[in-house]
Amino acid sequence: MKLLIHFFLCGILVVSCARQDSGSKESTISGRPVDQVFMAAERDTVDSLTTEYIMGKFEPALDTNFILVNIKHADREGLYLRKDTYAAFIRMHDAAKESGIELVIRSATRNFEYQKGIWERKWNGLTPLESNKLATTFEDQTERARQILKYSSMPGSSRHHWGTDIDLNAFNNEYFGSGEGKEVYDWMKSHAIEYGFCQPYTDKSQGRTGYEEEKWHWSFLPVSGPLLERAQRLLKDTMIQGFSGAEQASSLHIVNNYVLGIDTTCMLRSPLN
Repeated sequence: MKLLIHFFLCGILVVSCARQDSGSKESTISGRPVDQVFMAAERDTVDSLTTEYIMGKFEPALDTNFILVNIKHADREGLYLRKDTYAAFIRMHDAAKESGIELVIRSATRNFEYQKGIWERKWNGLTPLESNKLATTFEDQTERARQILKYSSMPGSSRHHWGTDIDLNAFNNEYFGSGEGKEVYDWMKSHAIEYGFCQPYTDKSQGRTGYEEEKWHWSFLPVSGPLLERAQRLLKDTMIQGFSGAEQASSLHIVNNYVLGIDTTCMLRSPLN
């Protein structure tokens, strides 16, 4: 990832606003399609990543692609991101700060075991759902999984496994609807793509499947885009296992409906081939 990091640190890499025409989308970096730029510098690196990486079955602290997030950029210590993603975030953070906008990372890389903890606490009724209901009130296990999946991924299928995705400032859409939160969201909507970041989970009015809207969740497209394509090729519903409720993965078509259920601005190509 050295070339991409170098571009970001030198301020050479500029990502233009994504556009959508007749169901297709093209993001550009310095006037070239983002996937072509990535392929020229980084495709071999992504193609060497294993299915275990995509499914979060590794320890970020021991992976040389990752770096510890400085506490000045986060709400707590111990968070990790890919080095390329973090370099891009720092540039975005500093630009936002110049405009009076404070970006705070609330969640970053979450490996399989971390995600399993989140999922099983909800599955077993130890943590309430966002609706304040307990998942255990849903006796039908498919429906229980579907309720959790409104905002939480099954372990092995989360974009947070990749080290490219961050949650910013707050975990509820209401915060971003007014006041300081709206200022943050409006700035991100206008400027995030300039630093390579996109919002995967927008509102579902255009027919997007999967998770509900998450105004706090942003993804580093130059790396997450190729990783998504790799996940599409390699990840199967039957591989998602090893936690309570995993048997619902196939019936709910987790890969097609959730992993691929993102806004087209977070895809290198639309639709994926």
